[in-house]
Amino acid sequence: MADETPITISEKAAERGEPSYVWRAGQQRRLDMIRKWGGERMDGCVLETGCGLGEYLARIGKTASLAVGLDVEHPRLVQAKEKNPNLVCAETEHLPFADSVFDVVLSNEVIEHVEDDQMAAAESVRVLKSSGRFLLFCPNRGYPFETHGIYVNGEYRFGNIPLVNYLPDILRNRLAPHVRAYTKKGLWKLFDDIPVAFIYRAVIYGGYDNLIQRWRGLGRAIRSVMHFLEKTPLRILGLSHFWVIEKK
Repeated sequence: MADETPITISEKAAERGEPSYVWRAGQQRRLDMIRKWGGERMDGCVLETGCGLGEYLARIGKTASLAVGLDVEHPRLVQAKEKNPNLVCAETEHLPFADSVFDVVLSNEVIEHVEDDQMAAAESVRVLKSSGRFLLFCPNRGYPFETHGIYVNGEYRFGNIPLVNYLPDILRNRLAPHVRAYTKKGLWKLFDDIPVAFIYRAVIYGGYDNLIQRWRGLGRAIRSVMHFLEKTPLRILGLSHFWVIEKK
């Protein structure tokens, strides 16, 4: 069992990213996407891999017949248990479930952190029922900032680092060996030889909640512009991919 010492940004941000600590417009927007593309399947059995502190899971669980959260970090699950009791400590690459159990599997900015992302994708599809949906959010390689920090001379520097994702793989992976960012082609490769259909693919910008909290009017204006760009060719610079993948 993992150490139950509370997790801090400095200890775990590089390895696992940071979960949602508060619920604001950006999180609600993603939840709305999840509900829209999950559809009536969201009323059935739903698995969230990398559920963190359970903020999404708690809201999904209000309508799902069964909402299960999985995370590799036991201390986070201890906190998440206050919101949902159906929790499992395990790796996404080795899901401890039978085949064809869930109507929806949600992976929200998680697959970029796992040891074997192709295995994680295969496992997520394996546990889906036929016509079940895998809802996947993950970092876009075209985004101008690496949001997970970088390593310089072996020292981790947390923060949004510009232009790292535009470097050749050999250089980017040296600065950010702890996290992946995906091109469209890279995401396609995760599902080679897996029986799925791609229902919806988009690149989305962030929620800009921190900007809005500091400068309400300016922040909202920036958010409106960025969300408009999702409908233009400049969506290639967005924060994250959002793909809806259906099991055949």
